Amino acid sequence: MNSKKPIIFSGIQPSGILNIGGYLGAIKNWVQMQEEYDCLFSLVDLHSLTLKQEPQQLRNNFYDLLALYIACGINPEKNIIFCQSHVAQHTELAWILNCYTYIGELNRMTQFKDKAKKHENNINVGLFAYPVLMAADILLYQTNLVPVGHDQKQHVEITRDIAIRFNNIYGEIFTVPEVYHPPLGARIMGLQEPTKKMSKSDENPNNVLGLLDPPDIITKKIKRAVTDTETEVRFDAEKKPGIANLLTIFATITNQSIPALEKIYTGCGYGKFKTDLAEALVAFVTPIQNHHQQLRQDMPYLHNVLRQGAAAAQERAATTLNKVKEAIGLIAF
Repeated sequence: MNSKKPIIFSGIQPSGILNIGGYLGAIKNWVQMQEEYDCLFSLVDLHSLTLKQEPQQLRNNFYDLLALYIACGINPEKNIIFCQSHVAQHTELAWILNCYTYIGELNRMTQFKDKAKKHENNINVGLFAYPVLMAADILLYQTNLVPVGHDQKQHVEITRDIAIRFNNIYGEIFTVPEVYHPPLGARIMGLQEPTKKMSKSDENPNNVLGLLDPPDIITKKIKRAVTDTETEVRFDAEKKPGIANLLTIFATITNQSIPALEKIYTGCGYGKFKTDLAEALVAFVTPIQNHHQQLRQDMPYLHNVLRQGAAAAQERAATTLNKVKEAIGLIAF
């Protein structure tokens, strides 16, 4: 890996399974970034603890997600793929950064407010300090660019504020990261709520197309996908959001243009269109699922990926943390 390349850090929680929206909107671009950037991909298991997790399910989700990353084309030989909790510097730096972060800043975090409303019986300190741990995740690796969605952009902004504040006191310790805007990826919406982005944390399974969904489930979800009272297969995001979303999925997985698909399905109605889309989706995810299944059965390989990733991440993280300790007067060794 060439450290002279711009450094990109991305973290994803192992608290749900990747869906077609996450793949087409993010992972597909990440695969293409591997040659141009120095990439670190972390499975941020510590972040997932802000909500109560069933231990075995969390472990299974972790390995499923790790295997899916690789099955989708994230190459461990070209990137650092690691488990957040395997690199102790994340939590150590997070504590230090807590002392340079203000309560008022954290009170303004909209994601904390939203999650606090949804989980009124579990408004914990970890949820409140989530942005500080995320700042540590990013700053440990002297990250230049952070690819995030709109819901996480505010967290990158507070990361920048913390880094600048720290640097103003102690000198140029941290690289101040920027939000990374990748080449335009498909924005995939929910199947039942086509005006809202498809999310792996969605509580309605029929709203999400999981990359590991069996063929019959994919077919059922597509056939039940919300459309409209018309029968014309035409892209109109405002008046026909359901069909527009399905057209976007179809075009992206088959590398066809939306106008070409509109022409093909002129006069065919939604039934034929949905049937063909379901078949195309099954053909698209089958190689990913087959590769995933092979990887999940090869636990020694997955553990080796994690060991190598942790070792590489720890080396970089230790360098930054020692600089921080030295700067603030702690004894680094």
